[in-house]
Amino acid sequence: MEMFQVRYVLAAAKMLNFTKAATDCNVSQPALTKAVKTLEDELGAPLFHREGKRVLLSEFGRSILPHLQQIMQEAHATRTLADNFRLLNQVPIRLGVMSTIGHVKLARFLAKFQRDYHGVELEVSEASVQELKNRLEQGDLDLAVLNPLEGLGTAFRVHDLYSERYVVVFAPDHRLASLNAIKLVDLSQEPYVDRLSCEMRDLVMGVCRERNVSLYARFRSEREDWIQSMVLARIGFAFMPEYSVTSPELLQRPLIEPAVARTVSLASVPGRPYSPATAAMVRAAQTFDWPG
Repeated sequence: MEMFQVRYVLAAAKMLNFTKAATDCNVSQPALTKAVKTLEDELGAPLFHREGKRVLLSEFGRSILPHLQQIMQEAHATRTLADNFRLLNQVPIRLGVMSTIGHVKLARFLAKFQRDYHGVELEVSEASVQELKNRLEQGDLDLAVLNPLEGLGTAFRVHDLYSERYVVVFAPDHRLASLNAIKLVDLSQEPYVDRLSCEMRDLVMGVCRERNVSLYARFRSEREDWIQSMVLARIGFAFMPEYSVTSPELLQRPLIEPAVARTVSLASVPGRPYSPATAAMVRAAQTFDWPG
């Protein structure tokens, strides 16, 4: 049994006319008739009763028709899956990630995505929020993972992924290590390692001024790895998003009074069509167990 034979039989069953069925299938009427007859011989029973130019389904034809329809549907579904797989692998996903976002949760998501969509290429680059927005608008990025801060307006489509608290990180022998949580006032006059690339930096510094909390910055850097290394070297403490802390040797305690948190979101440009691979990543991000 060949797929073209199944297609011809289904067309003839719909039209009840071999000439019209042949036209619908874009073949000659003799070719269609021969293909149907060959299939009938293979199955061992007539599918149609011929009455001149008019044909009727036989009892056998009526009984087997649903099975032939299912075969055709499965064939279409298989072809669609194959086409989608081919398209998924044509163009890499260009994903921008805000430089202050830690890899803890994002790596878990990307690993699952790669397992579910094996072979999809992914190109990841880091940048500030403003640069990510510019590159999205210019079409240099397909998606961006960032903190939308006060919002990105209508220029971007935003889907929130997860929230994370800000924590205080310090070396294991720091004087605050015995506390379960740390108030901002507890940190006044403490040596401080300043994360220059933090998008929340101005907000935190503003709260410090409002509460007369004085921080002494002994080291400043835009690099997250340098920040954690300097904290571990006992240069001072640092404020960090909880999922950005990668050094297992550092202690971290939640910041309270006030508590500070941020939302990490997936951003794209509305109205711009996704590639199949990008659409697959958006769907995966929306259904992923981020809190887990």
